[in-house]
Formats: sequence, structure tokens, C-alpha cells
Amino acid sequence: MHYTLISFDLDGTLVDTASEIAEAANRTLLDIGQARIPADRITPLIGHGAHALMRKLLEQLQADGGHAADRWPVAAVLQAFDDHYAQTVGSSARPYAGARETLHRLRSAGIRVACTTNKELRHALCVLRANRLDGYFDMVLGGDSLPEKKPHASVLRTLAARLDCEPGRMAHVGDSAIDVAAARNAGVPAWAVPYGYNGGQPIGDSRPDRIFDRLSDVADHVLSPQAPAGNHCFNAGDNENPEGPAPQGAAQGAGLAHEGIGGIHRAATPTRGGETAASPTPRAPEGRR
Repeated sequence: MHYTLISFDLDGTLVDTASEIAEAANRTLLDIGQARIPADRITPLIGHGAHALMRKLLEQLQADGGHAADRWPVAAVLQAFDDHYAQTVGSSARPYAGARETLHRLRSAGIRVACTTNKELRHALCVLRANRLDGYFDMVLGGDSLPEKKPHASVLRTLAARLDCEPGRMAHVGDSAIDVAAARNAGVPAWAVPYGYNGGQPIGDSRPDRIFDRLSDVADHVLSPQAPAGNHCFNAGDNENPEGPAPQGAAQGAGLAHEGIGGIHRAATPTRGGETAASPTPRAPEGRR
């Protein structure tokens, strides 16, 4: 076993958050006098962070309707979105099948686990807590934790440095071209799952080093004695199934204690099974959306 750190993207990789993001965006549109739009127009915008999503959505609405750009004060729109997302976060998001099992297996084997997302850190932490995934991470990096965000090389390199890991002994798992580029730019293996968002495009088009049909396959590969670190191998056949596993209901877990480190959140030392000494957070709703 040669990998010592595995980084996971959040939205579209570990958790299906599209519905609650779209709901927060639509509530924001109503605030500024715009009609709700179908969720399938919002989902392809996921990946660059919530604020970037709202900015892009405003640009699209302006292009579609010819509205003046100054009609909507952007700062107020972003604040409205934050307020609405604080209400919708955790309401309909579901961990993808195998998410908790995968994180637990890696942690139990002594592999360090991180969540590296472009979602603003406060929103990312809320999603993890609501879905009972927060107790499994050594560190969480949000899109506003560092001067740059994915796909900039500094993001995963900073993660590796903070967790004392050589880049050659880590890999990053995501659902989008952004994640593939982030890994490539940082010089680490780019792994992907085929069921996420990625702007509606097949992840295979981005040529990740490896595509895993299921999250549990990530743990199988990392824990296999035949999986040396830095093994870059694109498995084209793995992309034949474009449908991802169905989100599963959140299971029992424990909350995560964090200490702020320049906008980066580091986990408290876990006890057993990915749990920490922090008090449990409210259980997220179960079942599929």
C-alpha cells in the first residue's frame, strides 16, 4: 500500500447536491423579480463554487432577456443566495452510494482523507455535516480557503504540504474537468467518477488517469497491494456506464471538530471508525430525492 492521502471533490463526487443548490438559486431569482428556471439549467453550472454559479446564471439571464447588467447588484444577489442556501443545505442532498463506506475503509487503513472543493468553505462544511460525512476528513479546503481554487496547482500542493504528504503518494478524485486539471496541474494522479455533473459532458473526454464506476472501487484500488502510488492509467472501458450509483440515505456518524488555519479546516484527531469526540450533528433526511 503506497498511497498516504486521497483527496475527494464534494459536489457530484461524494454528495448529490444539485437539487438544493438549484432551489437556493431559484429562490434568489424570485427575490430579484425573475421567474424560476428548471434545475437542469442550473446543474451544469456546478463546479466553480456557489458564487461563480450565481454570477454565471445572471450572465445567462442577461443574455437571454437582454436585461441591463446593472439591474441586479451582484453583491446583494450573492448575499441573498448565501441566505437561501443556508436554509436549503442538507435538505435534499444525499451521499452517493458507498461514500461513507469508502471514507471509513480508507481511514481505518491509515490513509489520510481530505475534501477539496470549490464550494465556499462554510457551505461545504454544512453539506458534510448534514450528510454525516464530516467525521472522516483530516482537512477540508473550500474555494475561498486559499488565494486560488481548483484547477490551480497550488490547491492540491498546499493540501499535500499541510498534511505532510509527498505529491507522488496522493491522488485526487472528482467528477469534472476541473478536478482532472487540478490534479494534473499539481502533478498527482487524476481519478474520476462518471456520475457527477461536469457541465453535462462525459468525464472520459477529460482523459482522467482512471475512472471508477463506484466510490467503493476507489478504496479497493488504493488498498490493493498491486496499486503503487503515481500509477497513471486511463481505463477507457470504465467510462462505458455513464449512469452513477443512486444516492443513498445518510447513516449515523459523528460531527467534526475543526480549528481554523487560514481558512483551511483541519479535523480533530479521530477516534474510531472515522468518528471524533465532537457532538453528533442533526441527522440528514434519508431516502432518494
